[in-house]
Amino acid sequence: MSEHKAGRPESASGIESETIQPIPLDQRHGTNRDMFTIWFGTNIMILAIVTGGLSTTLLGQPAWSAALGIIVGNLFGAIFMALHSAQGPRLGVPQMVQTKGQFGSWGALLIVLIVVVMYVGFFISILVFGGQSLASVVPHLSSKAGIVLLAAASVAATIWGYSLIHAYARIMSYASGAVLLLAFIWAFVVHPVPHTFFGTGGATLSGFMSTVSVASVWQIAYAPYVSDYSRYMPAKTGSKPAFWMSYWGTSIGSILPMFLGAGIGLLMPDADPIAALTEATAGISLLVVGVFSIGVAATNAMNLYCGTLCTITIVQTFLPRFTARSRARAVIATGLCTIALTVALTSGSDFVATYNNFLTLLLGSLVPWTAVNLVDFYLVRHGDYVVEDFFERDGGRYGRVNWPAVLCYLIGVAVQIPFMIIGTAYTGPIAKALGNTDISFIAGLLLVSPLYYFTVKASARLRTAVAVEEVPALVHGETGA
Repeated sequence: MSEHKAGRPESASGIESETIQPIPLDQRHGTNRDMFTIWFGTNIMILAIVTGGLSTTLLGQPAWSAALGIIVGNLFGAIFMALHSAQGPRLGVPQMVQTKGQFGSWGALLIVLIVVVMYVGFFISILVFGGQSLASVVPHLSSKAGIVLLAAASVAATIWGYSLIHAYARIMSYASGAVLLLAFIWAFVVHPVPHTFFGTGGATLSGFMSTVSVASVWQIAYAPYVSDYSRYMPAKTGSKPAFWMSYWGTSIGSILPMFLGAGIGLLMPDADPIAALTEATAGISLLVVGVFSIGVAATNAMNLYCGTLCTITIVQTFLPRFTARSRARAVIATGLCTIALTVALTSGSDFVATYNNFLTLLLGSLVPWTAVNLVDFYLVRHGDYVVEDFFERDGGRYGRVNWPAVLCYLIGVAVQIPFMIIGTAYTGPIAKALGNTDISFIAGLLLVSPLYYFTVKASARLRTAVAVEEVPALVHGETGA
């Protein structure tokens, strides 16, 4: 493993010096509770509320179907998210660096590039919704000005790094949690709901499954960076505590604001989601939207931070001696933020529909990767990787391209296409035959997981057979000589 200076764990007030390098054991710090607060605190925000609102507005589900779909989707998707989180204490490197162990040094580049695009996409989405939210409650503040303010806060937190983001999330766990409870009371108790609110009519299988899909991808979308926030945890933390604290933190932290969004969607189905939240919490809307918008900066700092680490990973693949530290992270983060800010400031009014399509495409690209990663880590190698080889130009023992992983990934992406529904732009033939129901993520998981496992096992048996055949030939050759 690379040499590092021993030192104390960095505090939230100090700028993090590490980027993608392995975290030395004597610099590991944190507790299991940190895994709960970072995922609970950063999920309670405007975008989670808007995402929950899709179930009752865009997908047209009644209260019971929307609630059930949100619960099922989050609890299912969080399994994969938490399994990735449990990898951090074991290896001490960012998730996308570890992906080289499955796909090879060059084979991983496609995945890492997709993830960078994903982070930037989420960053833009959150900026837009957060900026609109601030503008709706702060007098004389335009949505564009709100977007700029949130972008500035996000890039500052990214520059400071890991410890500040964790500290920020701990604070927001209490602040956002309290305000979320107050918002529920205000919207559904102080303001009486119509008698039709809990009607049971109108549920459809396609709408329910699409709600499950949206909630699942919310969780699976964390998979490529979740272990970035557990890599400083002491190795003795163990996988099970890291798994369960991450699982319940992200599940509860996502389900509750999505419930709020779904409920507000039923109250005002034709209203803009931000305007609907403001109206539903009239009287305390400045507090509610203000706190949730502050939470946006924490979540977006995580997106920008991990997008930056992924970009550094790409550069390091071609320049193995490139050792990025805090200054490089600041420069790259500022560059990515500038790109995202430009797009956010020029986004159109139909952003909710565009965002839903983005979630669908995102799920299609992430599911095969998460299947390969988890099967390789837990079932094939049992967490036993040589971290130093992740940083070699030729990939070390993992090679430049691990073709079984790459091919299984591409097959997984392709097999989901007939199952997909991408807004009004595309409905796959199998999805249409199932009554316009999108189960693409299930198809991807069910295919790629066993396909990769048995492909790897078959490749190992073939290599063993070839080696056995070569040994007698070598002995015979030596004897003949």
